[in-house]
Amino acid sequence: MKSDGNETTPDSEFSMDFFSNTTRSDGDVQFLDTTLRDGEQAPGISLSPDQKADIARRLDRAGVAAIEAGSACTSAAERETIRRVTSLGLDARITSFCRGVQRDVDLALDCDVDGVHIVVPASDRHVEGKVGSTREEVVETTAELVAYAKEHDLWVEVIGEDGSRADYDYLEAQAEAAFEAGADRFCYADTVGHASPEEVYRGVARLADHGPVSVHTHDDLGLAVTNALAGLAAGADLVHGTVNGIGERAGNVALEEVAIALWHCYGVEPMATESLYDLAAAVSEATGIPLPPNKAVSGENAFAHESGIHTDGTLKDERMYEPYPPEAVGRERRLVLGKHAGRAGVRAALAEHDVELDDDALAAVVERVKTLGEKGRRVTDADLLTIAEDVRGRSRERRVELLDLTAASGSGTPSASIRLRVDDDERTAAGTGSGPVDAALGATRRALGSEFSFHLESYHVDAITGGTDAVVTVDVEVSRGDHSVSVSASDADITVASVTAVLDALDRLLPEADAEDAVPADD
Repeated sequence: MKSDGNETTPDSEFSMDFFSNTTRSDGDVQFLDTTLRDGEQAPGISLSPDQKADIARRLDRAGVAAIEAGSACTSAAERETIRRVTSLGLDARITSFCRGVQRDVDLALDCDVDGVHIVVPASDRHVEGKVGSTREEVVETTAELVAYAKEHDLWVEVIGEDGSRADYDYLEAQAEAAFEAGADRFCYADTVGHASPEEVYRGVARLADHGPVSVHTHDDLGLAVTNALAGLAAGADLVHGTVNGIGERAGNVALEEVAIALWHCYGVEPMATESLYDLAAAVSEATGIPLPPNKAVSGENAFAHESGIHTDGTLKDERMYEPYPPEAVGRERRLVLGKHAGRAGVRAALAEHDVELDDDALAAVVERVKTLGEKGRRVTDADLLTIAEDVRGRSRERRVELLDLTAASGSGTPSASIRLRVDDDERTAAGTGSGPVDAALGATRRALGSEFSFHLESYHVDAITGGTDAVVTVDVEVSRGDHSVSVSASDADITVASVTAVLDALDRLLPEADAEDAVPADD
């Protein structure tokens, strides 16, 4: 295809046959993660040194080849954070972003990084409009900076900024000059997410004739993953990406999505796929950006099935309605109950809690589950078990109940005190924490003691109504031993809702008192 920097036309040579146009072996494909630099540039994100160190360790354990720890030129605090990452002794190459000036390279050297990304303008819009220079001056400066960085034993990648809108003859001249000066690779950057897959393929193919090429894509057109794959098909061997696709505007290409596409579609595994979900969850927690429910790989619904037809099919064959098993990315399959639930799904959900019903009782439970789902309500495990008990005409006496809760926060340390009924006893305890919810849950654990221990698997604030009398809904999943249960609780006070949900879940996980007394203890 041809480009004048703004428009493209089809190219008959474009092919997505992944390895048909390159002699590169699949083992050569690697990732450079830029979550700590490009990802942090998304509005509202500021990662602490501890958070960056934690994410870097996780990326390293996952097998990511290179980690861009930040921009040394940003500030003294940023340089200290980069030093924190470089001191971890990771196997991954640790790098810093540098503008096309020697001072930036010097600042990166002071952080003890393994390499640098020297970013230089590639499109005329950037050469002339952004830095007020000329093509010739940029090429000359690039060669000088590369030679300087190599003299100081740095790994060097040159990034042609806005390369997808550059004149490709000039982009090639940039790459050729960089390689002649000693650069280790040149990056094709679709800086504003402008390019089509055909355009990326064409640009990377031309650059790959001169040396190793990486590809850096953004998702402004929703094509980031496709464009990254097109770059690999054209001869690139390294992909820049961020965890969860965080980044400026619509974000960078999502590292986990490229990883699973390579593994599933092409048999290529540039990182440990089973670590993808934990990595995504950790970055989501650190940044405060929630994972969209329908997000590939890491979204809550990625391996969830509610439809009766889908649930029935999945119970018969786990791969019936999934492209790959959830274990491949560190997930578990979930059968969700709602308005589309069927008999097979409800029966399976009840079986997880050792509840069996005859056909008539099961039909009644299914109907009530559907009715609850039609009201827009998420049907939790606690809802299902309560419905089943009601259909069977049974009542269940609670073993754990909240009697009183007081929580305080402000300029001091958040604290909480709690009073519970546990079987026939009243228990009280107090605790402190990072916030009132944390303090209240700490007090709850102390009041319950070790004999009623539990693990909070997930905690999610599901919905908040508007107005000064807002009601918050908290969803939790709590486990005890090999069993877990999901519960939802609502209250005007998020602390009360949180403790209520956890205690309701724990109460469901405890055996009924009479049944527990009737079973003799093992010798």
